[in-house]
Amino acid sequence: MASSVSDKLSVNNEMAKLDFKDRNFYDSLNDEEKKKFSPFLMIRYGATVNGSADLQAYYLMSCNEKLNKHFFDISTSQHKKLQWLLTSTISPGMGKQYHQWLSGIKKGASDNKAEKFLSNLYPAMKFSDIKLLAQINSKTELKELAKSMGMEDKQIKDAL
Repeated sequence: MASSVSDKLSVNNEMAKLDFKDRNFYDSLNDEEKKKFSPFLMIRYGATVNGSADLQAYYLMSCNEKLNKHFFDISTSQHKKLQWLLTSTISPGMGKQYHQWLSGIKKGASDNKAEKFLSNLYPAMKFSDIKLLAQINSKTELKELAKSMGMEDKQIKDAL
């Protein structure tokens, strides 16, 4: 019985191939499967594993070093095989691991007024840092910050 596209390209199967450093995986795909293969998903799933802190750090640093820097400088449409081969290098070869999806944090996706205020104040700051600032600063401290920035009392009340 031949495996279906969904079986071969399931995240579980692809991550197993990554963990076991299966350099021939991409070559085993048919033309339809090769079109559907997503190198981006390899980065998103490949960088995170459940396990010891050392193993988690290894996967993340390996993925950052080997893939995140210049991965998409390699044309996705022409060099998916090369991207797969690069991806297969991030595993330390310690057997199958559980990889999980970590969704990105959407900037400005918060309903928290303090986070919105800080996002407007520091538009170049990462949202995770904005969330941290909102957590460690009291409302009084944020009001003082707003006053020091020259905001009027009504503006401050609306913002916070």
